[in-house]
Amino acid sequence: MGTKVKKMMFILSKATIENAYAAFVMANGARMEGIESEIFFTFFGLEAIQKKKMDNLHVATVGNPGMHIPTMIGGLPGMEALATKMMKKEMEKLDMPPVSEFIEILSDSGCRLWGCKLAVDMFHLEEKDLIDELDGILTIGDFYNRADQEGCQIVFI
Repeated sequence: MGTKVKKMMFILSKATIENAYAAFVMANGARMEGIESEIFFTFFGLEAIQKKKMDNLHVATVGNPGMHIPTMIGGLPGMEALATKMMKKEMEKLDMPPVSEFIEILSDSGCRLWGCKLAVDMFHLEEKDLIDELDGILTIGDFYNRADQEGCQIVFI
């Protein structure tokens, strides 16, 4: 028998709708099972926690094998907006909250939310640009130190 999962840590590197919600659903699921969870937002994943961008995330139609459409079609004007509208409609049917509300739910459940210092500096962001629920800005070393315990898993999205 393996060690019981005690903590799940997610690294979100891309803030497409499908990636952000994958991290949010898994982190929320961990909390519902009594497992600690944390999300580390890095590079373009930071868009999911930027006040001005978080509720305007899109579906990636180009280079996304899950779309099952040729890259040339995915790149046509309006395709990304159409795919995004369709996905949001399906998510509403399932009662999925918008990004800003999901962030509140995660924070209220005890999920820790971290911004990546390198990415924050690289994109010239300040804490005021980011969500109020953010637990802080960490270096990747700080993040790995938080993972240094038995029963901890890291998932890169």
